Amino acid sequence: MSLIVFPAIDLKGGQVVRLAEGDMDRATVYGDDPVAQAMIFANQGAGYLHVVDLDGAFAGHGVNADAVARIVAAFPGHVQVGGGIRTMASIEAWFAAGVSRVIIGTAALTNPQLVRDAAKAFPGGVVVGVDARDGFIATQGWADVSDVEVIDMARRFEDAGVAALLFTDVGRDGMLKGCNVQATVDLARATNIPVIASGGVAGIADIRMLAIHAKDGIEGVITGRALYDGRLDLKVALELAAL
Repeated sequence: MSLIVFPAIDLKGGQVVRLAEGDMDRATVYGDDPVAQAMIFANQGAGYLHVVDLDGAFAGHGVNADAVARIVAAFPGHVQVGGGIRTMASIEAWFAAGVSRVIIGTAALTNPQLVRDAAKAFPGGVVVGVDARDGFIATQGWADVSDVEVIDMARRFEDAGVAALLFTDVGRDGMLKGCNVQATVDLARATNIPVIASGGVAGIADIRMLAIHAKDGIEGVITGRALYDGRLDLKVALELAAL
């Protein structure tokens, strides 16, 4: 089984940024042209893209929708988008804009029926964001931590028809500490839903380890800062992930 590599474009105020541990006050700006960045990834061979409306995650509704729409129009592959997606109207709007998948995070905890309704309306198009801090679900753009454990959250949606779980170790996100491979594998083995790894990818070693565990149900990996900082060569990662 091959691994999907999702280069990440996080949007804050229309700019391409990366956060440290999900903290909006610890943002590093990498560019002011999201479409150009998307095309750089496309030209390096990426067939998938992970886009997050960071402002939307905190506001609870789409803020950088225009920038995302421009990315979707330009990128030749599949785009999945997350950040502030908490109503059926917003989900419908994203699919109308051409995205391949939407990521539902906070609303999956507060309104699980929305996930079920959306997964039924858009088969294969809904990803549940499982954002964890010390094993518990983080919400509201990672600003709050619930009392719900990660695996319990995941199992709630095993019969809902969701496409994948997006597991992020918040404490590692943007920190280049290395992906929490063991926790990701444990989650994949504990549920029948494919898992996408996110948070802390530091280099090719993380891609190699996750690819080894693709057989355990790990569908893909999201990487951002390692690409922007030049620690990870996207072409090499794509080649390794395809083996």
